[in-house]
Order: sequence, then structure tokens, then C-alpha cells
Amino acid sequence: MIVGACTLKLIIYESNSLKEKRHIIRSILDRVGSKFNISIAEIGLNDTWQTSIIGFACVTNSTHHANRTLSKIINFIDGDGRVEIVDYNIEIM
Repeated sequence: MIVGACTLKLIIYESNSLKEKRHIIRSILDRVGSKFNISIAEIGLNDTWQTSIIGFACVTNSTHHANRTLSKIINFIDGDGRVEIVDYNIEIM
């Protein structure tokens, strides 16, 4: 069993309040979770209104598949014009 995990630090440009931030993050989490069938959640910077840390993970039987899936998810999130990825960390276990 191979587990691929990733954390992303995001800047949210359209957010002017915590309510707007949560709406944008929830939208991204729901879209990514349903498209890629992975576990995803906001895991840090919950009380700041323009930054967020999200984490997601996938379980597979191949290191190559885990790495490819995580890369696709990063590219999908990066394509969302509301946020910018400023840092990420990938771990394959």
C-alpha cells in the first residue's frame, strides 16, 4: 500500500473576510474531492482571511500513480484563478 500526501499553502486574492475565505476554500475542496475521489481538508491558518493550508491524500498500489495523482490535483488547484499556490510539500509513504 502506497500513501501519497500533500500540503499546499494558498493565497486567496478574492477574500475580504473569513466568510468569503471559507466559501472559496469549501468550493475548492468540494470540487477536488469529487473529481479525484481523495481525502482533502483545510488543515492550517484557519483564522487568517487571505491564506490557507490544505492537505490531501490518496492511497494506491503504485508510487508512480500516487505521484501522478498528486501532481494532477496540484495543477487543478493552480488553475483556479481565485487562489495562488505559494508552497507545497509532497510525501510518498
